Parts: sequence; structure tokens; C-alpha cells
Amino acid sequence: MAASMGDDAPLLAEANGDRNRPPNKALGKFSTALEENVTRKLRMRGNFLSSDRLTEENDVVVVFVVAFDTKSGNVVEWCLPEDNNLEGVEFKSMPSGAHTTTSDFTYFRTDDLFGLSCFAKMSVDSEAERGARMKSVGVLSTSYTNLYKHMQFLESQVRHQLETPMMYDQLIAFYNDHKSLLPATFQRPHFRTDSEVDSSDISLISPPDHILPHMEITHPAGCFAQFINFFGENIFTLWKYTLLRRRIIFFSPPPIGVVCFRVYCACMLGQYDVDLDACPELKPFFYINIADIDSLESELSYVACTTENIFQEKTTLYDVFVDNQDITTHIPRLKDMAKINKMDREKFNFLNNQRCSQMFRAQDNGDEEVDDDHLFSTFFSEQNNHIFQTLLDVANTMDRSLTSEHMRDMGLDPVGDRQFLMELLELYGIDVILMVDNPCCPT
Repeated sequence: MAASMGDDAPLLAEANGDRNRPPNKALGKFSTALEENVTRKLRMRGNFLSSDRLTEENDVVVVFVVAFDTKSGNVVEWCLPEDNNLEGVEFKSMPSGAHTTTSDFTYFRTDDLFGLSCFAKMSVDSEAERGARMKSVGVLSTSYTNLYKHMQFLESQVRHQLETPMMYDQLIAFYNDHKSLLPATFQRPHFRTDSEVDSSDISLISPPDHILPHMEITHPAGCFAQFINFFGENIFTLWKYTLLRRRIIFFSPPPIGVVCFRVYCACMLGQYDVDLDACPELKPFFYINIADIDSLESELSYVACTTENIFQEKTTLYDVFVDNQDITTHIPRLKDMAKINKMDREKFNFLNNQRCSQMFRAQDNGDEEVDDDHLFSTFFSEQNNHIFQTLLDVANTMDRSLTSEHMRDMGLDPVGDRQFLMELLELYGIDVILMVDNPCCPT
């Protein structure tokens, strides 16, 4: 199932036509409730996406340089502090296939730390280097939310390391300015499975209130808008899989940087701030490679990306595999969710109309542009809030009966989304009685 649009296409639809669009009758109460909530949140602006925006600069645990050696392959050439165990980072920061590009960047996770590295390749007149010098410069941090702040510095430093190898003065100064208040040496911890994690632990991945921390998107601009445009109506297929906390892998040959952003955007599809007893954890793993296979086997839910197509054969490791715009699943009960239904199309049109309305409003207010990322992320969060609140309200009634009308009011297709809703109720432990018919041939 492939969308017909690419990253370079116009964002959804340009604002043309009548400002006074008629209400969406197919979406009914869902359309009215969502439009009111989205508009209210957009007016609030500010901190909606951020449960705890980290503003401190002292977030760097390690700074490192990785080089490609013609005899040894990827090697950690230098790091600070010097006595850190960075095993595996050399392959995360210089992904498989990186030699086919001239520059790229990678977000990744290594145990309880997150990394950002910038890669570059330069032609050299050196027989020992086989005519090409390749390096990556990166940092490790306790959180990915601040890593974007270091992107520009890392891009300049990898070029500097290519042109003047083994000169680390600027990296040393950078580390001293940004080093974390944590102990200087990062000892590689035991990789805990979900069953080993105590409920009182503080997660570095999922902040309180079920909202992903904000990550400024600086490369490329308009990340979430491009993400939605890239998948078109199929964005609602990804939304369902994400809300069900499925194991999702995005595959792409290099460059992989923009696909790392798709991991983050996919997680944003599943954010909500309704208080639920059962709260499955969101886990953005970003770039993964074959060295992660053992640890992935124990994971119940994650979103990741890779340049290694061998993962497609490892069906025990994932539930959903996304190759470019092709979204597939090998799990029978999830396959019907991959079919775009009428309500999915109506919601996509509604989202498009919301953007047009915001553009008109911006023009009336004299604003130069619309913050598409804020609009789209707000839409999905409010959609999720509306669904969960409706389900909780029904669960608190005497008969706990959830009808077709309830489903339409939640923006769900009573037939096409029946399996999705059943999975959702089971996962989040919401006790309602589904009164929707189950015909043999969903529409």
C-alpha cells in the first residue's frame, strides 16, 4: 500500500478555494469537537508538545570521532572522556551504506543514552585511504531532546576532522562547555527488559503524562508536515499502529537522517494526555543495526529505522515494516488496519482543511507563515484525547455499551475500524461492551 506523494511535493494542499468551508457531515460530532480543541490549543501555542522542555546546556556525556579505516573498518578514533566504553557506537554513527553518500546525520540510542552524529566523506589523494576519507563526529546525551542544538557544530567539526585530522582542540573545548553533571565515565549498563524495569523508575524515553518531549526540527524544516505529506492518507495506518504501541521499523538506504525524524514523528502520532491506568511506553530507538537484534527480541514496543534490509526477514523482531511509502505487516489481525477506510479519508481531508483555515487566519493576522508541525501534532494529540476520553466516559456508564454512533463520534469507521478498536480496548484495559456488528466484508 503506497502513497502517491513524496517529500518534495507541496504540503498537503495549498490554501485555495472558499474560506467558508461547509462542516464535515461524515465526521459529525468528531469534526466539531476536534476543530474546537485544535483551534484552542493552537491559540495557546507555547508548551503543548513539551512536558518538560530542557533548557540546560550541560547535557553532553561523551563526544567522539569515528573514522573508517581501510584495514579495520569503522573505529572510534578519539573520545572524551577517554576511558569510556563506546562499543557499537562506531556502527551507529557511521551506518551501513554510509559510503554511498557524501554527508548524513544519525540519531541513535545506545543503552540508556541517546546519540547524534554527523557523517561526511571527502575525496583524498591517498592510496592508503583508497581515495576517500570518511569520518563521523558525534555526542552522547541522557536525552535526545537537546541534541539538535549541537547539529551545526557537529557538521562543522566533521568537515574540520576531514581536512585537519587528529586536531581535537575545538572538540575538547566544546565538551568542557557542555559536559553533563553526571559522572564523567559512562559505564555500559545491563540492558534491562520490560519485565525487569521497576514501575518507580524514571524513564529517559517516556516522560510523564504520556507526552513526548519536544525536539526542535532544524534539518529538514517542517519535519512533521513532510512526514504527513510523504505518507498521505496512509498516515492514519501508521497512527493506528503507533497508538497500539506496535514494533515498527522504517527501512531506507542512506541517507538515513530524515528517516530518523520519521521515527520521532511516528511517535508523535501516538501522544495523548488523558490519564489511563494502562500506559504502554513509547520507545523511539532511532537508528538500529544487526548488533541490536538480541536486545530487540525482548522489546514489546518500539519505533526504529535502519539501512539494513536484513531486518525485513527477521519477522519475530517487528510487527510493521515500512519500506519507503510501503507499509506492511505479517500479523493477520493487523492487516485490515492497513486498508484505508472512509473515515480515514474524511479525517485526512479534515486535516487538510484545518491547514487551509490556519493559512487564511495567518493571512488575516498578517503572519508570514503557518506552523504546520504544531498544527499537525496538535491534531493527532487532540484526536487521541477525544477517543480515550469517549471510551472512558462509556466505561463509566451503567451498561458500558459502545455503539456505532460512539465510533463515528470518535472519528472511527464502525466497520473498518472495529478490529483496531478491539485491540485498543484490550491494550489500554478499558472495559466497554462493543455493540458494533461484525460483517464478513468490511467496507
